[in-house]
Amino acid sequence: MMEEQKNNPLHGKTLEMILVLLVDYYGWEELGYKININSFNSNPSIKSSLKFLRKTPWAREKVEKLYVYTFHR
Repeated sequence: MMEEQKNNPLHGKTLEMILVLLVDYYGWEELGYKININSFNSNPSIKSSLKFLRKTPWAREKVEKLYVYTFHR
């Protein structure tokens, strides 16, 4: 099982950790521009964004792809 995850850049990363790193790197405004979802553009917070992302697979996938693009090129 560990061999399968060896090259997965998301392995061991929580959604919260990924979101915090992206917010620190881009800021809410730029993050909301890159991924246009309401929880990034209107009164953004980690808590509300995590709640939305956990319920919305397409949005979570966009966040994960942006993380991989930003930090694992």
